[in-house]
Amino acid sequence: MSGVTLAVVAGTTETAAIDGISAAGADPELRAHTPNADLEIVADGRPASGSPVPVSPAGCPTPAVVTRAVRELVGFEFVGIDAGLAVPAEIPTRGANVAPGGDVRDPEPVPDAAAAFDRTRSIAGEIVGAQGGSDGNPPGDDGPDDLLVAETIPGGTTTALGVLTALGERPIVSSSLAANPLATKREVVDEGLAASGLGPGDAAGDPVEAVRLMGDPVLAAAAGLVAGAVERGIDVTLAGGTQLAAVAALARHAGIERRLPLATTSFVADDPTADVAALADDLDLSLTATDPGFGASDHPAMAAYARGEAKEGVGMGGALALAERARAPRADVRKRVAALTDRLLAEREAASPAEATGPSDGGGSR
Repeated sequence: MSGVTLAVVAGTTETAAIDGISAAGADPELRAHTPNADLEIVADGRPASGSPVPVSPAGCPTPAVVTRAVRELVGFEFVGIDAGLAVPAEIPTRGANVAPGGDVRDPEPVPDAAAAFDRTRSIAGEIVGAQGGSDGNPPGDDGPDDLLVAETIPGGTTTALGVLTALGERPIVSSSLAANPLATKREVVDEGLAASGLGPGDAAGDPVEAVRLMGDPVLAAAAGLVAGAVERGIDVTLAGGTQLAAVAALARHAGIERRLPLATTSFVADDPTADVAALADDLDLSLTATDPGFGASDHPAMAAYARGEAKEGVGMGGALALAERARAPRADVRKRVAALTDRLLAEREAASPAEATGPSDGGGSR
């Protein structure tokens, strides 16, 4: 799709190792590969040889598969941003000058939050139109004029909850799990607030402090990217769910006033524990929720999405909105998702049969 760049900000955090808050992997070692594999799938259609295909124990593939499927159908530019990857991606990325995040229960989980925010804020103009697609789509002569900002970070809904709470915003997020463990996430956030000496709302007006004490490096880098793009007059869409709403909250507290679109999936919008519509209203976001009709498919991957696993992530909601805008039939999207999933899983099994039969990484609204 001419004139559109998707920037996926990717990173890792020790928060993801906390039991029961994420479906993004069977264990921390596998989980560390999910973000770089997500970038590689969107860029090249498959992860690098050293990275497992991110698939949940229940068989739900990473949302990167959906984003890649839409990219193959309608075409858009893609830029990966390394915001604390534990395993470097084997594709070209832009660096956000930030290390992997710590545990949100620590006093300072993101000590370099300011550096990450400032770095992406300064390079926002370079990112838009900076790269041609690996699918052969060159950037336009004038460069794309629409930027979609997305994320991939296991455990990211918990750190998003931490940031929303620190800023004094509505403290509610979705989950990659079919049943949102919101009570567990709130307990984790309460521990983090106590360790950091914060109360709810104590970081209002100071987004960098909110991330430094209660967030993750992806939130800092994504917020800086949004702020820098808006300041340059670039049209920005937040391509995701409650994590991107947290990014919007950070941008608001950094002084960004423009009304921003939030493009998510029907899976997030229909999650009664998340109430993304109320969060969007609070933050003056125009909400779009796209239903890909996965419930109409008997493919196990789409059945897993339809029952509430991996509701969002890696720009899935934004990509599906682009498909709608391009009038790509939903049946074509489903067909491409099924074919891509089947190929990736077959390649994974051929590469490592033992690994392919056991639980592995998951993706999604982390």
